[in-house]
Amino acid sequence: MSIDQLYGSFPVIVGERVRLGKIEPAHLNDVFAIYDNDRVFEFCGIIPKHNIETVSNMIGHFERDYLKRSRVKWGIFLNDAPNKLVGIAEAFDYNQKVNMITIGYFLEESYWAQGIASESVRLLLRYLFETVEINRIQAEVMIGNEASKRVLTKNGFIKEGTIRQGSVWSGKGVVDLELYAILRNEYTGMASLP
Repeated sequence: MSIDQLYGSFPVIVGERVRLGKIEPAHLNDVFAIYDNDRVFEFCGIIPKHNIETVSNMIGHFERDYLKRSRVKWGIFLNDAPNKLVGIAEAFDYNQKVNMITIGYFLEESYWAQGIASESVRLLLRYLFETVEINRIQAEVMIGNEASKRVLTKNGFIKEGTIRQGSVWSGKGVVDLELYAILRNEYTGMASLP
């Protein structure tokens, strides 16, 4: 297990259509376009931000969290428009005892339903399983978030159950969440398929 890989120098992960990279102050307008849209966070425990100064401060918090080794937030960039940030992917709540991490992701609305989230999750799996050597990756999904469930199951995650009234999400209160997870040996099996 090499969690230091995650927090050594900021990891950049390149796929066929997208690249996961560091969010910089220069991406402020793209990040604001995401956080300013209430629909993006309909099924997230994140309160939308309608003030660009607030979002500007958040970008600094992304760096702070990374340096504290508590959370990695990647910008999701399109390879054919390398400076265009279209979404955010993250890894957080690393549990060293069981070698587990939680992931999350969200896209600017005009990029929904184009396979970008699915490829971003696939890149996270490859990096976290193969490079960081995580054993378990999980995601918590609000019950009505069918699009996110499809992204996860397409990438080999298994629904493990419903956590009833088990979490407080900002702006949502106490919520029921469905828990999806994939283990490294399941991913290895998937990777070996033709």
